[in-house]
Amino acid sequence: DRYVLAWERFASSSAADLRRLAIADLDESDDLFTQEQREHGAALLHTIALFYSFLALAIVCDEFFVPALEVITEVLQLSPDVAGATFMAAGGSAPEFFTSLIGVIQETDVGIGTIVGSAVFNVLFVIGACALVAPSALQLTWFPLARDCSFYIVDLIALFLVIRDGAVQWWE
Repeated sequence: DRYVLAWERFASSSAADLRRLAIADLDESDDLFTQEQREHGAALLHTIALFYSFLALAIVCDEFFVPALEVITEVLQLSPDVAGATFMAAGGSAPEFFTSLIGVIQETDVGIGTIVGSAVFNVLFVIGACALVAPSALQLTWFPLARDCSFYIVDLIALFLVIRDGAVQWWE
């Protein structure tokens, strides 16, 4: 069976082998559509499915995640600022955490790129989008930007020092 052979190949492969297999399998994907069908409009169905998934995720977060956080903050008697800075940040970082966790289990380098990339995205895109949709000009002081950039630089230096030898020890 094709899937059993693929699993055996996967289970006995190193990280470099897995990258080569992933690139080689791009042409032999298990897509529902052939290449010709995708070129003649089936890619639109993929796009619709993608937006449907985003809508479903938004509904689940709105109906379950946010109310659960509200209950937790009431029980712990946290201010809205503290709740937003902790629980919402943890919820927003959960995908990166689990991607990194799977990357560690599979012994790939995806974790570092995920963490650094998502941080850059959060700093640049999210803050920029907030500034674009603000109803009026924002009056900002230098301190929050300087503070956040300083901590980010210190974190990147610490990350570099930990991973520069290619291995992370338990005490690091």
